[in-house]
Amino acid sequence: MERRPGTDPDRVTVLWCTTDGDERAQAHRLLLQSAATLLGVPVSELRVEHEPSGRPFLGGAGEGLMVSVSHARGVLALVLSTRCPVGVDVEVVRRLNAGALARSYLDPVETDWVRALPEAEQATGFLWLWTQKESAGKALGQGLRGGGMSRRVPLPESWPPGDTAALTPRRLPGAPNIRSAAVLTGDGRFVLGVATHCEHGDCGVPVQVRRVDAPSSG
Repeated sequence: MERRPGTDPDRVTVLWCTTDGDERAQAHRLLLQSAATLLGVPVSELRVEHEPSGRPFLGGAGEGLMVSVSHARGVLALVLSTRCPVGVDVEVVRRLNAGALARSYLDPVETDWVRALPEAEQATGFLWLWTQKESAGKALGQGLRGGGMSRRVPLPESWPPGDTAALTPRRLPGAPNIRSAAVLTGDGRFVLGVATHCEHGDCGVPVQVRRVDAPSSG
């Protein structure tokens, strides 16, 4: 891809913000505004389209920039990459029957890890894995169809993982062309997962996570 003004081919950028409602419309605006800034073009030269699977992509001057969007109640996130297909998922940390959900949906190794956490941390641990699985499915363009929940993701090297602005996605077991990572954001109120998919070569590029202001409607 030809490098355009403001792009960084060696970085994947994740932006997130809290919202006061209408997350879908705000995510649309943030995607257009962020892509325009990254590419150095007016917003009017971009358009958001969707594949049959529902995955968004940019047309017009944004053709070739790979993106993914996620939102939950009160929060949204998006990821942009000039390098490879990407996926993002954000979830609100909340009370869950994490042990039962893990037994129903996760790989046995992941289930054992979730159930070994202190009970108060099991919901966060489950979502830490869930967001990466969602992100990997989005990066592949297929979501969680075809056994996506059973697709193993890397377990954390330490717990709790903390709140960091820089992530280094790791290879999925059995899927070396997919990498994923997750982070706690908003003082632990949200879990944000991100994944990259490189059909050829290595996706070992750094990921920068940045909080931004919610986009205005003007």
